[in-house]
Amino acid sequence: MLKYKNLVIIGTSHIAETSLKEVESVFRKQNPDIVAVELDHNRLYALLHNKKPNYSPALIPQLGLKGYLFALIGSFLQQKLGSIVGIKPGSDMLRAVELARDNKKKIALIDRDVRVTLTRLSKAIRWREKLNFFVDLISAPFSKKMTINLKEVPEKQFIKKALGLLKKRYPGLYKVLVTERNKIMALKLKILMKNYPEQKILCVVGAGHEEDLLGLAKIKS
Repeated sequence: MLKYKNLVIIGTSHIAETSLKEVESVFRKQNPDIVAVELDHNRLYALLHNKKPNYSPALIPQLGLKGYLFALIGSFLQQKLGSIVGIKPGSDMLRAVELARDNKKKIALIDRDVRVTLTRLSKAIRWREKLNFFVDLISAPFSKKMTINLKEVPEKQFIKKALGLLKKRYPGLYKVLVTERNKIMALKLKILMKNYPEQKILCVVGAGHEEDLLGLAKIKS
């Protein structure tokens, strides 16, 4: 958990039961006036109505082939991992929204529209990154085994290492998924802090985003 002025940020795992408990615990302790979540309107609607992402091939012209395939594979992996631990992907964000609604708190959606992100991915991923993907896919079965407890949020050291590897081998992917989105989310948090200086803000984002968001939120405009 990170704090700055009237802002508290927690990093969660979208399929970890411990993240649900942390969201509930921090919400009770902080009693925020505003709950900001790493969602856009489309993803929030899907979570509230228990709808799985529907990535029809008809979306390819809009998202681009690479963005469409990334969404398709990412959704499959999240659903698969979620079924292993018995937690639906996005349950951490949904719990934060439910707590805000039940306690009549303001809700702020701070992430970029997922369709814009996927379209940006299609344009940003270069041929070298595609080559790296196939190399990593082939070499994965022969790599050293790494034990990860899916029911808990990964350690910060592991997250930093994973993000560093992502940035090195997939710079386009990292730029769109991490750098750009962090800037957008931090800007929205700064606006909230400026417009509601006397109100407490609780921000719930995926683990790995929180430190950058806090750093960017501290930068004066």
